Amino acid sequence: MNNKTFNRTLVTAALPYANGGVHIGHLAGVYVPSDIYVRYLRLRKQEVLFVCGSDEHGVPVTIRARKEGCTVQEVVDRYHYLIKQSFEDFGISFDVYSRTTSDTHKKVASDFFRKLYDKGEFLERESEQYYDEEAKTFLADRYITGECPHCHNPHAYGDQCEKCGKDLSPTELINPESKVSGSKPVLRKTKHWYLPLDKHQEWLGPWIGGHSEWRPNVSGQCKSWLDMGLQPRAVSRDLDWGIPVPVEGAEGKVLYVWFDAPIGYISNTKELLPDSWEKWWKSEDTRLLHFIGKDNIVFHCIVFPAMLKAEGSFILPDNVPSNEFLNLEDDKISTSRNWAVWLHEYLQDFPGKQDVLRYVLTANAPETKDNNFTWADFQARNNNELVAVYGNFVNRALQLTQKYYEGVVPSCGELTESDLATIEEFRGVKTEVERLLDTFRFRDAQKEAMNLARIGNKYLADAEPWKVIKTDPERVKTILYVSLQLVANLAIAFEPFLPNSSAKLREMLANPQLAWDQLGQTDLLAAGTTLPKPELLFEKIEDETIQAQLDKLAAIKKQNEQENHRANDIKPTIAFEDFEKLDIRVGTVTACERVPKMKKLLRFDIADGLENRVIVSGIAQHYEPEQLVGKQVCFIANLAPRTFKNGLTSEGMILSALNADGTLAVICPEKNVLPGSEVG
Repeated sequence: MNNKTFNRTLVTAALPYANGGVHIGHLAGVYVPSDIYVRYLRLRKQEVLFVCGSDEHGVPVTIRARKEGCTVQEVVDRYHYLIKQSFEDFGISFDVYSRTTSDTHKKVASDFFRKLYDKGEFLERESEQYYDEEAKTFLADRYITGECPHCHNPHAYGDQCEKCGKDLSPTELINPESKVSGSKPVLRKTKHWYLPLDKHQEWLGPWIGGHSEWRPNVSGQCKSWLDMGLQPRAVSRDLDWGIPVPVEGAEGKVLYVWFDAPIGYISNTKELLPDSWEKWWKSEDTRLLHFIGKDNIVFHCIVFPAMLKAEGSFILPDNVPSNEFLNLEDDKISTSRNWAVWLHEYLQDFPGKQDVLRYVLTANAPETKDNNFTWADFQARNNNELVAVYGNFVNRALQLTQKYYEGVVPSCGELTESDLATIEEFRGVKTEVERLLDTFRFRDAQKEAMNLARIGNKYLADAEPWKVIKTDPERVKTILYVSLQLVANLAIAFEPFLPNSSAKLREMLANPQLAWDQLGQTDLLAAGTTLPKPELLFEKIEDETIQAQLDKLAAIKKQNEQENHRANDIKPTIAFEDFEKLDIRVGTVTACERVPKMKKLLRFDIADGLENRVIVSGIAQHYEPEQLVGKQVCFIANLAPRTFKNGLTSEGMILSALNADGTLAVICPEKNVLPGSEVG
């Protein structure tokens, strides 16, 4: 465990990929916890820098651009600005949010590669890679699809099967196909540069092992990679989008995005602080922290440290707080399936409720295992905790002060044993919250802050000032004085977690100068201070608001099912003679009505060009009778009659198509024909 003394802290948050918006999984895993931590350090008056930016290179953005018929720059511009604006509107307090297409980044990343190249830190290797002869280009892994060798999904990518989750290499795919031209690719030799991670294993093992304070999921994943033995990893690839490899003869090759992206932390710092960035990256008294999701652990704990060590002048991360994944309504969040709650959409649907989402995501933070977000839990935590516990205590304390003392903070009289016990209970909250935040236990720290409100509610419920006012009005002054000190403490304790609510609460307390160091004190609000009329700190979220979100998800799920629908297997082959036995005809519906006491059935009168007939069909849940009157339908005319329990006999079967979503569509001729016309 590192016991070094640090004078400043550099916090990086994983660079979001500019191929889509930010969703709640990103927020819960990286951006909310890192923002809580940075706000906490600022409140403690520590020197801290919070760095992030958009990751804009790699293959997925090129695929999207090709699909949308626009330039790659247009794609990354669109999503960079969407992501940046979403973060600003949500209140993530980055000191800098830049991008990897900036001129600063291009130079920093290029110079970084060149320094390692000149020091002989790379290996040069020839390998075989798929090449599209029609498009005359080497294919990145994501530009190759084929059949997964494990689950036989026909649409697996060259790097991963999204159906079974297995990592793949392009050569493992069965019947590979180029996504660029649709042709079958061929293997061709190409030269690339590799970072020899195996060379760094000797120092990486002890260095990682020495950080016993790292979360088990982080150290466990690192140990697994180290136990397998590290292998050289390519730092370049054949692609026309990215930072060109700054070596003569490397035309058509760019820096691999995994190598390029983490350098973005450095270039973004340099962009913000061109004259003093090095103290944040090269001074031994700077503490470097990477906040990431679990899919980035290896890159930030093994690969990036190896890059920094190879360069020779940079500090290494002191901790890498990584969360597990957040699911949505018991299903894995997926950008490709649009199965997500997108931040920019949330901000539109829930204006002014940034803190509600911050609270819920922190309460459900996937710190040690995957966790689940449900809209029912979102509503319950808002209504039962923010409104009924925190908001209720604040409102009662302020409203009673308004009612009894016209909003003036009363003076404190003699404290009873109950008062002293309550004060003692919340005095220790600062030490406990700090202990939890210092060890990145954000969920427990927020719970400890909420416990202050529970203490306040219990204190008011036990003291019953609304009753005592009738017999001992002086005692009520002390009760409300203590309660108001608790309210002021809540404004401090929740500042890192719910910054907007704390700002609003400070306004309701006449904007006292509240500092983190005062947390736990009982003299934050001076007697005689006039408080403005209180407002509700939080508001209840109604069922219909939540139902609208559930309906949106249901529509997305339905759309995904339709897009991924695979028809049922064909039934066993029949002889042509058997088919000829079926007499399929067209009839006109002259009347249609529901069958009493049989909710699935409709009774049809069908004009069939002969003596007409009655057909009973189980499609009442898909059509209203009046929708079908006058329509022409296809029916089997020579099916044996079937008699129902109510005595009604059906003389045929109306043909319908069963859709993927379970709905039915009656089969009708394209244009009207004479009743009784045969189908063949």
